[in-house]
Amino acid sequence: MLVSQYDYILVVVSFVVAILASYTALNMAGRVSTSTGTSSWVWLSGGGVAMGIGVWAMHFIGMLAMNMSMNMHYEPLLTVLSMVIAIGSSLFALWLVSVPELHLRRLLPGSIVMGLGIAAMHYTGMAALQVSPAIIWRMGWVAVSVIIALVASFAALWLTFRLRHEGAQVALMRFGAAILMGVAIAGMHYTGMAAAQIPLQHSMAGHHGFNSNWLAILVSMMAFSVLGITLLVSMFDARLQARTSLLATSLAAANRELARLALHDTLTRLPNRVLLADRLEQAVNKAKREGSFFALMFMDLDGFKTVNDAWGHDVGDKLLVAVTDRLTQQLKGQYTLARIGGDEFVLLAEVDAPDDAAAMASSLVRVIDKPFNIDPYDVMVTLSVGIALYPHDGKNERELMFNADAAMYHTKHVGRNGYHFFQPSMNTLAQTQLQLLNDLWMALEREEFRLVYQPKFKAPSGPVIGFEALLRWQHPYQGVLSPDVFLPLAEKTGLIVPLGNWVVDEACRQLSEWHKQGHTEWSIAVNLSTLQFEQSALVQTIMDTLKKHDVPPDKLILEVTETTAMSNPDESVRVLTELTASGVKASIDDFGTGYSSLLYLKRLPACELKIDRAFVRELSNEGDDATIVSAIVALAKTLNLKVVAEGVETEAQQAFLTELGCNTLQGYLLGKPVSAESITAQGNKFSLSDSVI
Repeated sequence: MLVSQYDYILVVVSFVVAILASYTALNMAGRVSTSTGTSSWVWLSGGGVAMGIGVWAMHFIGMLAMNMSMNMHYEPLLTVLSMVIAIGSSLFALWLVSVPELHLRRLLPGSIVMGLGIAAMHYTGMAALQVSPAIIWRMGWVAVSVIIALVASFAALWLTFRLRHEGAQVALMRFGAAILMGVAIAGMHYTGMAAAQIPLQHSMAGHHGFNSNWLAILVSMMAFSVLGITLLVSMFDARLQARTSLLATSLAAANRELARLALHDTLTRLPNRVLLADRLEQAVNKAKREGSFFALMFMDLDGFKTVNDAWGHDVGDKLLVAVTDRLTQQLKGQYTLARIGGDEFVLLAEVDAPDDAAAMASSLVRVIDKPFNIDPYDVMVTLSVGIALYPHDGKNERELMFNADAAMYHTKHVGRNGYHFFQPSMNTLAQTQLQLLNDLWMALEREEFRLVYQPKFKAPSGPVIGFEALLRWQHPYQGVLSPDVFLPLAEKTGLIVPLGNWVVDEACRQLSEWHKQGHTEWSIAVNLSTLQFEQSALVQTIMDTLKKHDVPPDKLILEVTETTAMSNPDESVRVLTELTASGVKASIDDFGTGYSSLLYLKRLPACELKIDRAFVRELSNEGDDATIVSAIVALAKTLNLKVVAEGVETEAQQAFLTELGCNTLQGYLLGKPVSAESITAQGNKFSLSDSVI
């Protein structure tokens, strides 16, 4: 018999190829199982070919590792047939493990088919070895090699199926499994090689085939190339799929967040008006089906605007979040608490009886009627609640919302800080407010607004140095309405911005007319609302209006309340600085009623402070108001600001304020608000030192 030895370098190479082929099989199984349609068949075909070539290459490299005292040649057709068997077995294996479930009744037959396929590949390849006389087989070792092939196939199929999905731990387990599978495949091969006895006397004459000297290099290069390229493509695809999956997950999360933002209030995270409408519709449908009823509560915070004006929107926002926390802590069972406006909340709750709704509303009122610690302030607000019951107070969503709102307004008008159930009589007030709101939207278009002008006198009694423009609404049915009736509605709806711009435009137009009549020393003062002051286009709007009517900028005085200026001090300084740099004058209105910071006050580029009429009304030489007014005047003088006192109605007030050092007086004692036509008709009378209207 021929004695042979192994080239251990090629033995190691064969083991490496077996392990690489096993890892390729595990990786391809993942690609096939996560793909669909055409791509799944592409991965199955490509993976089967690569894996088959790898297993076949390991077999031939192992054969070529034998160092025998003869040159071995291989019959071409049998060599190719052994490769086809290897590829066919690999395709079958990948197809088998790509199914959703791999039960034992499917795994065992599959292992037998694959094991016999590997054995057939090995012994077909051995049959391609051209020797004469023929190889003598040790059948015991042949049986052992077939058993190893069957056991290795069973383990390989089971591991491949279990490790076909991607993951950090799976990748590490695949590497370990590939080593085990590679050792098993190589073990089967070398067991099969041990079964072969090649005769010592042999003849190579007449044999033509592949030469083993270059076949080892060719097979090794081919195997590593195919397996390497396949693995690289697979890894790139896996990374692309991972990124695609991550992107899809991110997009899904973004879509969920967008949907949440579209249906929830960004500040309190409560459902908004849109989601409330959907929940209310569902509640109505459910109540109709089951013959049940529910309560709808409209809630509004009392004093919230004061908090916003006094301490700014940041404190107001924190207060709303704190209110939301307290309300939700009191609620149990099935409910929807929504925020539908600035300080407006709506509660939709399932109740068994009206008494349950009353108890719930009472608990909510009580829990809000306690101080809120919004660092560094202790803030107090109360809650007004209106309750509408389905189906007694409304058959649909619109009626329920309208009637609950009407009940809430009734609570506010009878004292606030409580709750009331809806009564039909409450609709009168609600309908009046609704009609007034509808009329307000049309009033600007119908030119129903007009200005009246209250003169401002140089202390103590003249001459007139200018006017303050005051807004009135000439309602077609209710007559002349003062600002306190309709301005809150205008602010609530946002109409205050175009309305405020109209006031500036009309006041400048009228001042231009008076200047043309020779009263060039007159100025005009206009009040700016908080919303108007927050508009980014305010400065440009003011400058365009002045240019349009050819009014000198220094003849326009913009009055900003102390609370408005302090709501966002840095922005107020920026806006007023930009305006005053253009020549427009700024006045701090209602001074002394807010919570000013002297640090910001000295930075505000104002030309005057205006003392609120509330201090002037109760003015006496020894009262607290006199002390406050004296302090304001002294502060103004320190800051080089002029002082305007409004609400002067008695001669005593006139004398006292003049003595303190007020520069300008304004009030009914000196002149009431009158129309522009009246002022034009009186003409030069307003220039005299004793002018009084």
